[in-house]
Amino acid sequence: MIAIKTIPVGSFAVNCAVLTQCVPGRNPRPEVLLVDPGQDAADLIAYLDEHALTPAAILLTHGHFDHVTAVPELQKRWPDLPVAIHPLDMPMLGHPMNLWPPEYPATPKPANLADVREWANAHPEWSLEVIHTPGHTPGSCCYRFPEDALLLSGDTLFAGSCGRTDFPGGDARQMSASLKRLAQLPPETRVVPGHGMATTIGREAASNPYM
Repeated sequence: MIAIKTIPVGSFAVNCAVLTQCVPGRNPRPEVLLVDPGQDAADLIAYLDEHALTPAAILLTHGHFDHVTAVPELQKRWPDLPVAIHPLDMPMLGHPMNLWPPEYPATPKPANLADVREWANAHPEWSLEVIHTPGHTPGSCCYRFPEDALLLSGDTLFAGSCGRTDFPGGDARQMSASLKRLAQLPPETRVVPGHGMATTIGREAASNPYM
């Protein structure tokens, strides 16, 4: 079972997710996954330290600055921490144009970069399914935990909306295809998007005009 703590970070209120494995009758696993630590590294480190949690990896749904800017500080705290992302979005990381000053300055390319699909295959204990959902960016991905009926949708699917496709690398046709793919997931699947309130696949399939 996966427990999720959502911490909005940065000026764009990115939903940074802290995922913990829980076994009934036992304490939570001390290692966690961090998804989209976009800003406020000090707050994230303080939360992990307070709860005696160690990140096993950082997973990025895509490469935009508002989802990645805290990565360097987190890797200073945990130098061996891997950062997993789809290869098509790797060129954004450390790119001098991937910034929004002064809140989001240019950041160096992370160390220990990994293809998120390979990382998931190498860590079956997390029961993670990586769904490639291009449209917002070429390498946008959603992270599904089927046993928990949970989907982290990044900036692909929002409650009542979807991610923008007018940024460099965006593609409206790909976004439409990605949303149709997500609509096939079980309707009870809980969706935690990259920004905004949580929803479900069933609710979005029934009412989201972009779905």
